[in-house]
Amino acid sequence: MLLFFISIFSSPLFASGATHDVVAKSGTEEVQHEYKPKSISELAASFYETTGIKAIIDPQDDVMTSEPNPADARPMTHFEQSWGRIIMFAIVIVLFYLAIAKGFEPLLLLPIAFGGLLANIPLANMGGAHGMLGIIYNMGIANEFFPLLIFMGVGAMTDFSPLLANPKAAILGGAAQFGIFGSLVGAVALGFDLQSASAISIIGGADGPTSIFIANRLAPEMLGAIAVAAYSYMALVPVIQPPIMKALTTEAERKIKMPKLRKVHKLENLFLPILILFLAILFLPESTPLIGAFAFGNFLKQSGVVERLSDTMQNSLINIVTIFLGLGVGSKLAADKFLVLETLGIMVIGLIAFAAGTAAGVIMAKIMNKFSSEESKVNPLIGAAGVSAVPMAARVVSKVGQEYDKSNVLLMHAMGPNVAGVIGSAVAAGVLLSIFK
Repeated sequence: MLLFFISIFSSPLFASGATHDVVAKSGTEEVQHEYKPKSISELAASFYETTGIKAIIDPQDDVMTSEPNPADARPMTHFEQSWGRIIMFAIVIVLFYLAIAKGFEPLLLLPIAFGGLLANIPLANMGGAHGMLGIIYNMGIANEFFPLLIFMGVGAMTDFSPLLANPKAAILGGAAQFGIFGSLVGAVALGFDLQSASAISIIGGADGPTSIFIANRLAPEMLGAIAVAAYSYMALVPVIQPPIMKALTTEAERKIKMPKLRKVHKLENLFLPILILFLAILFLPESTPLIGAFAFGNFLKQSGVVERLSDTMQNSLINIVTIFLGLGVGSKLAADKFLVLETLGIMVIGLIAFAAGTAAGVIMAKIMNKFSSEESKVNPLIGAAGVSAVPMAARVVSKVGQEYDKSNVLLMHAMGPNVAGVIGSAVAAGVLLSIFK
């Protein structure tokens, strides 16, 4: 019907056979576009040429990848244009299912998955420098701005009381960083140079903002793959961690009840972020952008005199940044970026590193129990919360613990190593950055 009406209203043009020249200015040059009359069949053919169906079933040799930096563009393979996009659409649907039906961190998974859907649309160039996803990527991921804002919001949401009430939890947070340094060795063994391996290894801490921060410094060409891997594993914490936790603990250990935490004085909470920041300034200045943003958010919360600012960081700011960050990371789920050997290798290394970090935390808790009295034993499950996925890992620990004893509430105990893990991953990033200074 649309083509029928077009033919009626454009019949004088067809009859006369006239052509029209339209002159448009492009910068300082004039570009002349000549429009010629077309028949109904030609209009239909022109319309078909612009459809996604045509782009998928009939790939071309001159199609370029969509890149935030146009200099990075390369010709897409026929597989990437056709079956690659179809595979990525299927992966995106699976991610939607996990987020909506299973509730696997939908705040992260839905924006990332939807960004992946948009990135694989043919012809739209959504990931290019002038596309929506490309603009978002350049706006806050390529320049490290979004990770710092996320750390600021996480700091405002963090309560150091569980860590201050049980300082031993810091040991568990430190042990979980084994995943970072273990994956560093593994990445080097697989052929990555030391600098690239260092950027990849931070995935083991399950800390998305830190992964983006260090990748941008050490291996910017791998930034997209590293960001996708880090945030994918953060979102899939409820899938990855429970089997590891159960495999390394006995049922009796999972039922261990820990004593109630002592009440922490307000001044302890107020001075701790400043103390952490000063230690970073003195020993690891490279880590201070992350730790400084985290300490700022936490200090404002603990001060108790700027509730409006603290509330904005905890809610509006971090929600807005999460939307943009998720879409920006999702832009790297395009077939030409995700379905390549290097990215898949990074995903595998990241999975192994994250699993190793989880296991190291649990094993360290079991070792600590060997030297603890019966009253001061820790539930080994909380060692899994030593990774930096806050508060996801702590919630998973609590859920697994209650599967075996519904009266055993481990959430606050797990928050101690969880918070320590955030600081630990930032410190590990500082160590790695200082090596290549």
